[in-house]
Amino acid sequence: MTIIDGKKISSDIKQELKNSVEACRQKVNAVPGLAVIIVGEDPASQVYVRNKAKSCKEIGMNSKVIELPAETSQEELLSRIESLNNDPEVHGILVQQPLPSHIDEYAVTMAISPAKDVDGFHPENVGQMVLGNLDNCYISCTPYGILELLARYNIETKGKHCVVIGRSNIVGKPMANLMLQKLRETNCTVTVCHSATQNMPELTRQADILIAAIGRAHLITKEMVKPGAVIIDVGMNRIEDASRKSGYRLVGDVDYEPVSKIASAITPVPGGVGPMTIAMLLKNTFQSFMQAQGSADSL
Repeated sequence: MTIIDGKKISSDIKQELKNSVEACRQKVNAVPGLAVIIVGEDPASQVYVRNKAKSCKEIGMNSKVIELPAETSQEELLSRIESLNNDPEVHGILVQQPLPSHIDEYAVTMAISPAKDVDGFHPENVGQMVLGNLDNCYISCTPYGILELLARYNIETKGKHCVVIGRSNIVGKPMANLMLQKLRETNCTVTVCHSATQNMPELTRQADILIAAIGRAHLITKEMVKPGAVIIDVGMNRIEDASRKSGYRLVGDVDYEPVSKIASAITPVPGGVGPMTIAMLLKNTFQSFMQAQGSADSL
């Protein structure tokens, strides 16, 4: 059984990016820039934003964090985004979710220039992805990271049955579309399961590749998995654990210990898919920078 080490792969990608960023600094005296806007004081969001800024610094990218109070109006937020759209030193724009209830998330998504939408959420990028124009769009970072894990671990996907559990716009829907694609030769037959799916275990037992992204701790049990399947666990759930100082521990959507005994490969939680998300955000930002420099080349 292979443990798919997202922490190691993300570190490898960051090192590759660091080398490329330094080469750009030497050649054109410029580096990519990522701007992150956070509205309000959500503790989890603040941690994510700090991690993104830290990762930018580690690889030599510029990072700009814009902290706005929770009462910031939608008009003010959209104005800030427009300013970043027009800033030549900013190549990627990310507005941290969740937003205060008085702000329309869709309006914010639409306000970000598709050329700087390194989260891959703008309908223009989503549309290009669905059409298979994967080299002409930014792919949503978590699904993109999963593709990278599969590729770097040489996991065969062509002709395999992939079952995706979850239908969110951030993971489930783009993941299902990406596993169908011919351009990157994933070429899977894809089934999507969700909260209203009947007889889910019957479907998951057919999966050669099972991608769990529904946000329910230990939903996927050993009885739901075909022996030899590849298991990609996107879940990140807190459960109580009195033995931990924090009072909780993180687990995935997959019951890891028993499932790992029959899987051919599996991602752990934490340390599997999670670290890949920021790595691919940085990779998308570098791609945007290269395009701004007049080059379509990406890593």
